Amino acid sequence: MKYCTIAGEPLNPEIYHQFLKATGIKLHEGFGQTETVLTIGTTPWMEPKPGSMGKPMPKLGVDIIHPDGESCREGEEGEIVIRPQTKFPFGMFMGYYKDEERTNSVWHDGIYHTGDIAWKDEDGYLWFVGRTDDVIKCSGYRIGPFEVESALLEHPAVLETAITAVPDELRGQVVKATIVLAKGYSPSDELKKELQNHVKKTTAPYKYPRIVEFVDELPKTISGKIRRVEIREADEKKTQE
Repeated sequence: MKYCTIAGEPLNPEIYHQFLKATGIKLHEGFGQTETVLTIGTTPWMEPKPGSMGKPMPKLGVDIIHPDGESCREGEEGEIVIRPQTKFPFGMFMGYYKDEERTNSVWHDGIYHTGDIAWKDEDGYLWFVGRTDDVIKCSGYRIGPFEVESALLEHPAVLETAITAVPDELRGQVVKATIVLAKGYSPSDELKKELQNHVKKTTAPYKYPRIVEFVDELPKTISGKIRRVEIREADEKKTQE
């Protein structure tokens, strides 16, 4: 192997470093959707930044915007959108089949809305935060699940994890971590506290998962994407019961 790319889920820095250590190859990440071609990527001639999606592909009109439509500055989080030069750019879908309402929800004001949140650094590299539906709002803070997941994956006990929001009367929402443990580790209150403290030290104290659930496997699509919505729906059913 000489060149490797990844798709499906954001590339956690820990996976990048482990793969580099084992193969000597730097993984190149990209971002696209079923509705689009590759819109952001790390090309073969670019130096990868672990955890970054890379830079916008040319001629697509990729931008990051605030809810009011203004472009974000460096370091500011916003939605990834495409400002096409033509009505339907090459490689992009024309609309959802027989679903005009859904099509209009993402195509409006001459802009295609991806529904994904990211930010841009000083070198023009983009960093994924999460889906708009997945971003957690806790006590006035906006918490991206990807950052918390990346922190947890640095711990040797964590094989896989998914971060979701759980409603909370005082904070609005709190962070929940659904975790698949690596071999040799068993669920315990001590391990839960250890993982919580690890996130506090690695990210920020307010981002740690107040709820930790250990499971045998995570719900996924046929292509391997984690179905966080399924975890949220299961939690909602539990609260209703």
